[in-house]
Amino acid sequence: MKINNRETKKMSKIRTRFAPSPTGKMHVGNLRTALYAYLIAKHEGGDFILRIEDTDQERLMEGALDIIYRTLEKTGLVHDEGPDKDGGFGPYVQSERNASGLYLKYAQQLVEQGDAYYCFCDKETLESMRREVAGKEIAIYDKRCLKLTKEEVEAKLAAGEPHVIRFNMPTEGTTTFHDVIYGDITVNNEELEDLILIKTDGYPTYNFANVIDDHLMGITHVVRGNEYLSSAPKYNRIYEAFGWEIPTYVHCPLITNEEHQKLSKRSGHSSYEDLIEQGFLTEAVVNFVALLGWSPSDNREIFSLKELVEAFDYHHISKSPAVFDMVKMKWMNGEYIKAMEPEEFYQKALPYMKETLKRDYDFRKIAAMVQTRIETFAEIPEMVAFFEEVPEYDNSMYRHKKMKTTEETSCQVLREVLPILEKQEDFGNDALFETLSEYMKEKEYKTNFVMWPIRTAVSGKQMTPAGATGIMEIIGKEESLGRIRAAIEKLSES
Repeated sequence: MKINNRETKKMSKIRTRFAPSPTGKMHVGNLRTALYAYLIAKHEGGDFILRIEDTDQERLMEGALDIIYRTLEKTGLVHDEGPDKDGGFGPYVQSERNASGLYLKYAQQLVEQGDAYYCFCDKETLESMRREVAGKEIAIYDKRCLKLTKEEVEAKLAAGEPHVIRFNMPTEGTTTFHDVIYGDITVNNEELEDLILIKTDGYPTYNFANVIDDHLMGITHVVRGNEYLSSAPKYNRIYEAFGWEIPTYVHCPLITNEEHQKLSKRSGHSSYEDLIEQGFLTEAVVNFVALLGWSPSDNREIFSLKELVEAFDYHHISKSPAVFDMVKMKWMNGEYIKAMEPEEFYQKALPYMKETLKRDYDFRKIAAMVQTRIETFAEIPEMVAFFEEVPEYDNSMYRHKKMKTTEETSCQVLREVLPILEKQEDFGNDALFETLSEYMKEKEYKTNFVMWPIRTAVSGKQMTPAGATGIMEIIGKEESLGRIRAAIEKLSES
């Protein structure tokens, strides 16, 4: 299998990559990484590359690769190169790259240079090396296998002893690296463990493979979460050992929940799939995720993906943790819903309406009623359920100080309008309102004094997406009269 590399191709533009592991749903943090990498590349007319990092074979999940492709497609993050789009730097799947011996070749080069070595220590030996460094108990490998002679190493390899290849980190002095967001960061070299490059199963570690692949694929800007800040000096040591140019690092801030804890799967909205299932629009999710750690200079909040490409400046990414504010997420989604074309909204809302409403309703009219009243599509079933059946409610709902209604006055109004509505042939909203307006004028009643008890009777709800006549138009004459009669009986018994 041929592996192309950057040394034969002149890099002339920004190249970023999204390198997920196919281990499950697309976490919000991963989606943000993909989005920022996409925006950085596209803002400068560069390339956005998809690379699949599947070296941790034990964590792979069936179907997860499809989730990655589907999420990128739906969010509009179209990759220029990837497993399905060879741009001359493939393969774009690490297991395929590993099959050619690529990573082992580079690890062995480091061994020959004296920058790496074979390690034959077992788990028990490694556990015995745990010690406290900077207030934390960690296992720092003591380099004992570095002391093996060449002959001893060859004998162990010939005997088939299990082994790994480790990078030989310096133990004295410091290492400084630069991040666009966090600036220069210096660490003591005694904290840098001799990280493993090749595991006992022959697969490279994530730390080693992504350095090799980023270089060979010409990645100019590496975007990732700030949990990888502590690994950056190790990566730089590998780059320097090969004499390779170090890419620009963009480490993004942590995403937390409203309690400022790390966003976890238990939150129920930690993945893109979770949010879509909860009735959020893809466009709103992308917009919201873009603002988790980045803000434009003019504090604008609503962006299309195209507008994000134009406005995005990664230098404005914040160091501070980004709070996933569900209230704001719902508000933003509501703004997108309000802006939808009526037909588009209807098609999207129809499955949610049919989830609750089993009769033959005018779903287009119901959709028009709810469009400006919801923040997520998942709110629709509960909001429209009363069309199907009046819920249990307390008579005190008829009592409204502002409307000047009581249980007694409401019962009186319902008794008076019942025969009028029984004679009404046209049960359209306008005709009903006209008929009731004549009744109110004759009785010298204010509108709400009449409409409040009627709406309560036909809905059993304090809040509805339409007024009394709009509801009656939807449920029809027979159902409307039945509900009003039931309300009169209910009020009469109290």
